Amino acid sequence: MSGAAAGAFGFVAVIVLIMARVPVAIAMGAVGAVGLGLLNGWASVSFVLGRAPFESVFPVGLSVVPLFVMMGAFASYGGLSRALYGASTAFFGHLRGGLGIATVGASAVFGAVCGSSMATAATMGRVAMPEMRRFGYQDSLAAATIAAGGTLGVMIPPSILLIVYGLATEQSIGKLFAAGVFPGLLGMLLYAAAIWIKTARSPDLAPAARRTAWKGRLRAVVEVWQVALLFAVVLGGMYVGWFSPTEAAAVGAAGALLLAAVGRKLNRTTLIAGFSETVLTTAMIFLILIGAAVFNYFIEASGLPDATISAITELNLNRYAVLLMLCMMFIVLGCLMDSLSMIMLTIAGVFPLVTSLGFDPIWFGIMLVTLAEIGMITPPVGMNLFVLQGVVPGLKMDVMIRGITPFVVADLVRLILLVAFPAIALWLPSGIN
Repeated sequence: MSGAAAGAFGFVAVIVLIMARVPVAIAMGAVGAVGLGLLNGWASVSFVLGRAPFESVFPVGLSVVPLFVMMGAFASYGGLSRALYGASTAFFGHLRGGLGIATVGASAVFGAVCGSSMATAATMGRVAMPEMRRFGYQDSLAAATIAAGGTLGVMIPPSILLIVYGLATEQSIGKLFAAGVFPGLLGMLLYAAAIWIKTARSPDLAPAARRTAWKGRLRAVVEVWQVALLFAVVLGGMYVGWFSPTEAAAVGAAGALLLAAVGRKLNRTTLIAGFSETVLTTAMIFLILIGAAVFNYFIEASGLPDATISAITELNLNRYAVLLMLCMMFIVLGCLMDSLSMIMLTIAGVFPLVTSLGFDPIWFGIMLVTLAEIGMITPPVGMNLFVLQGVVPGLKMDVMIRGITPFVVADLVRLILLVAFPAIALWLPSGIN
């Protein structure tokens, strides 16, 4: 078996192991170690296993991961998500489907503070699902709205996926964050449009709630000043050059902790819970990075990336035809594994191909995260669907699946717009040095 064929076989082996419920990090690490041993000898395996775990987690840039995770955890425990949902409902709740639109808006802003899709979906599931049920929303629309809204947490900065992509490809995290702003807002608008169209066609899905008076709306806006302040300081500081991404993460974590204390939501229980969530989430991410590092050693040794580039070049395909093939591949992979694992599994082989075709690496990062978002809400392994089922009592998977189609279509429309108009992602980072 040639090296490239061994690399392709290893890629398939990882997917099979993941489908067999083997943890992703273990699957990538084990296949990478065995494949490298068969290709280059077992002495190389001991060298890589001694080197890869340290190399994959020691860069100082990775310190943003636990800090942004911590910021999101304490923002959640500090009650910011409920305040956001209250403000969004005050303005949009009286419209048909308005509570769904409010959920999307609150998810987008909370995701901007949190940086995690699953954390956003879990938090908004606890906050929004009881309210939508109380006002007569059917579970298919309500749950699908929360699952889709949660995906905005990995696009609107600060995004854990954009951080990992930037570190893996040596791209500017600040530019990636700036590039995610307009695509994230576009996703929010398209999701709102999907809810409006769906409820216009089937009014029984979402009865209109009562209108909130302007006095109540102003009071709700005042209650979210903490979120606005944290968002402005963290992202605004990065964009104008006050902070590096690492410094912004530290400011955000300290700010979320301080706001929770000011709001009298910080006690022994929330402090332990927030730190525990930070440690567990960071450990999971770092373990996946270590497994991916071992697997990438094997992929590079096999020569699969170079062989793939050569094969596609010989086919003389239009670069957009290649992009279409990659998009289809990522959508299928997104159905089988979580987004972080998908990116770390494929980036070593795909990134050289994308850059060789002349695509902007910052733009492709946004495309890749959009594709990851689709995977998060696509059966059978849409992670946000499983998260919601875990936090919402009595919610059935088949009910969520019935309601998710309009949101997948909205994401596909966003992909098409990003391809047709790359400036959606590239205009804002063009102002960053």
